[in-house]
Amino acid sequence: MLDKLSVSDASPITAATSPLASAPDTAPLVAGAATPSTAPLATGAAASGTAATLDTLLAIRYPLMQGGMAQIATGRFAAAVSEAGALGIIAAGAKSAAQLREEIQTLRAITERPFGVNVMLMAPDVTEIAAVLVEERVPVITTGAGNPAAYIEAWKNAGCKVIPVVPSVALAQRMQRFGADAVIAEGTESGGHVGETTTMALVPQVSAALTIPTVAAGGIASGRQLCAAFALGACGAQMGTALLVSEECPIHENYKTALLKARDTGTTVTGRVTGTPVRLLKNQMAREYLKLEQTGASRDQFEELALGSLRRAALEGDQQRGSFMAGQVAGQLTQIEPLAKIFARIMTEYRQVREGLPTL
Repeated sequence: MLDKLSVSDASPITAATSPLASAPDTAPLVAGAATPSTAPLATGAAASGTAATLDTLLAIRYPLMQGGMAQIATGRFAAAVSEAGALGIIAAGAKSAAQLREEIQTLRAITERPFGVNVMLMAPDVTEIAAVLVEERVPVITTGAGNPAAYIEAWKNAGCKVIPVVPSVALAQRMQRFGADAVIAEGTESGGHVGETTTMALVPQVSAALTIPTVAAGGIASGRQLCAAFALGACGAQMGTALLVSEECPIHENYKTALLKARDTGTTVTGRVTGTPVRLLKNQMAREYLKLEQTGASRDQFEELALGSLRRAALEGDQQRGSFMAGQVAGQLTQIEPLAKIFARIMTEYRQVREGLPTL
């Protein structure tokens, strides 16, 4: 996911059982409380007897959540996502514990709807950040870049739902054993730090291996792809790259322009040599990084090139030296729109695609 939630058994959510089957786009938003419910996420049927989807699990309008994108996912942006009907996520990455608390308070001044915080577990002050989430009783916590086992019990005791990002079945199973409420199975199509397995292969294997819900991530920017995620056994989807071109997203206009110009082959992965693979748009910085990988450069040389590159892209719009993290769906993006319009369009397309699937 950019820098940084299986239905039980192996049965996928089908068009006939999904509560999305007839939900109109004009349905009212469900307001969430500022303090979270301590009820666990459902793993089987919803109250109506249908398979539970992310919207019913988290009391949001759409079965969609926003990825935790460092330098981008502010409290204001996450609030806008939540107000538009998905689950907004504040990125704790690159923030101190005090700064994160301020972002949470900013969000709560704007919306009472459910939201989450993404924790980059490699952060040097992760213990302090973890404590802030308990004190603020954040409704949903997603994690990346590490193992959250040391914090899960405290988070859950505070009523937080814990949903780690996982790149493999083995890690997903470990997260379930440690008490995670769900997992986000993220394929290598995603932007930012990536694993090796594709979404198409990862999601059904994770879903089949767990009794807690799975959310699909990586390569999702349309209703057609959301429909595929449900067919693979997910209860909903996490999106990052597709939301970068929203009107509300606070990135530099050069970042948005670069995304709109991207083609299907417009991304590459750097950092495989150093063990920290990152998917980003092709530009001068990416090409220089890939060239360094062929020369046997030292870790210090890589760090010197990449240091501050995401900030240069997101905040300064440096088209040559910035790291424009983006997933492979960048080639699908064609216009800048309000978040509400993006989500409504995805759901309309989802229903049209579902109804048009062949009956065999």
